[in-house]
Amino acid sequence: MKQLFFSVTVNEALMETLVPIFICVVLPVAIVWIVSYYRRLAAEKKAEVMLKAIESGTPVDPDFFKPEKKKAPSLKEKLLERLNGACVTSLMGVAFLVVNYFFPDSNFFAFGQFLPFAGAILLAIGIALFVVYFVSKKMLAKEIEAEEKQLNEEK
Repeated sequence: MKQLFFSVTVNEALMETLVPIFICVVLPVAIVWIVSYYRRLAAEKKAEVMLKAIESGTPVDPDFFKPEKKKAPSLKEKLLERLNGACVTSLMGVAFLVVNYFFPDSNFFAFGQFLPFAGAILLAIGIALFVVYFVSKKMLAKEIEAEEKQLNEEK
């Protein structure tokens, strides 16, 4: 038996079984349900507005039901997304390695042997993303500048 935070004892085998089931089954199902629920809610609101407009006799714009077009991200936005990914993965790798360094004997819900490898892999991916960011920034400097000029001219 293992004692957790709130003086609750849980069988380790049960915990090692429930955590992966929760992460691999319950969490994805909950995410899909939340996304589909809010999409359905938005469609119902549009339908309600349309019905009220029809009842009152006001003309309805046919573009109202067309999905919103998302503009393509600019080169600068793509580079910033890469930089964000590099920061997140690098910091996660460092955090895993630090946790493993300060708590080498702890069995983090059976992740004890996994932490140094995951930390090293995440840190390597983060460093690779930093390299990609800086190389891309240098190679695309002229294109980014031209894109910014074009955006400024449109305003």
